[in-house]
Amino acid sequence: MSQTATPPAETSLTGGGSAVEAPDQIRVLLVDDQAIIGEAVRRMLASQGEIEYRYCQDPLKAIETAKEFRPTVILQDLVMPGVDGLDLVRDYRTIDETREIPLIVLSSKEEATTKAEAFARGANDYLVKLPDPVEVIARIRYHSRGYLALLQRNAAFKALAASERHMAEELSRAAEYVRSLLDPPIEGRVDTSWRFVPSASLGGDSFGYHWLDGRRFAMYLIDVCGHGVGPALLSISAMNMVRSFSAAEASDPSLVLSRLNAAFQMDRHNGMYFTMWYGVFDADARTMTWSGGGHPPAFLLAGESMHLLDSQGPMIGAIPDLDWASVAIDVPEEARLLLFSDGVYEIQKTDGEMWSWDDFVAFMGEPPAAGESRIDRLVAQACRLQGSDQFEDDFSMVEAVFH
Repeated sequence: MSQTATPPAETSLTGGGSAVEAPDQIRVLLVDDQAIIGEAVRRMLASQGEIEYRYCQDPLKAIETAKEFRPTVILQDLVMPGVDGLDLVRDYRTIDETREIPLIVLSSKEEATTKAEAFARGANDYLVKLPDPVEVIARIRYHSRGYLALLQRNAAFKALAASERHMAEELSRAAEYVRSLLDPPIEGRVDTSWRFVPSASLGGDSFGYHWLDGRRFAMYLIDVCGHGVGPALLSISAMNMVRSFSAAEASDPSLVLSRLNAAFQMDRHNGMYFTMWYGVFDADARTMTWSGGGHPPAFLLAGESMHLLDSQGPMIGAIPDLDWASVAIDVPEEARLLLFSDGVYEIQKTDGEMWSWDDFVAFMGEPPAAGESRIDRLVAQACRLQGSDQFEDDFSMVEAVFH
């Protein structure tokens, strides 16, 4: 039974980066000025019907012939008029189309120094011509199979790279879509600012805020488990549901989380769940009422004090028919709230250790320099710690100042 490798004809990449079409069968190119050798090799291969053969007698046309014929192996004589065979070996390796093609050197002598030089210049094998046909055919098959496998592997890598580029472009567009849905910064009785830095694989963060009426201001942040378009879409769906609540419904944080939990059970949403922090600021009463589902605490900064407004219940979507509690706290004038996802502090430092929660809290408790944004200061610190501006998870933080 034939051992010939016969992959489909498709475009691949050689090590040099140029497009090379993969042959659909074994192809042998012989470069030798002696016609008798050309005929001898032809006869050796005549019984191998699936092997295509090309003979090049003029060594000056060897590279041109190889580029046109696309052999899977080249049999190359060393001693030819007008051309040093060793130089020709080297020249094959400088051209993209022939750089990776297996090259078997044919020599009339068994010389160690010549062998060493041939291999140094890029030969794959060395034969004293002409050996037994069984050995010649075996070596042709061996090297051709390796080369065809290389082309197939490179084609797979090229397809994978194209797929990854396409996925990155899709994730980038999805991130921009999420960004376009986020509420713009506002000023007034409440000033807001935020940063959304999506990870390369796009997490499931979204957030928002809006006035429910003349005195009550709602704000929230959602973080869906996992990465990719699926979590992002679920996050947007949850955000749109929050926006659809009436003012009466949206003024009760515990009710909001209970409604979302009923609507987004993970067994109906491909196993996905999310954490969430939801709060309502009453500008007349100067109170913040909040409820959290498995989410990191929000920070309420008032003067030199920091209050951690922690979650009172589990993540959203894991347990059906569950009620959340709401908690209230007084909000002094000019206090500010920092609401964030875990991607802002779960940072792997350059030494391989994780940035600790205590160090993060301490950092956020330090007053920024005059005119410096707390959020921008945090982004810069995170980038320094991890030695990169690329985050493993979405970086999402909202800051609200309550005048």
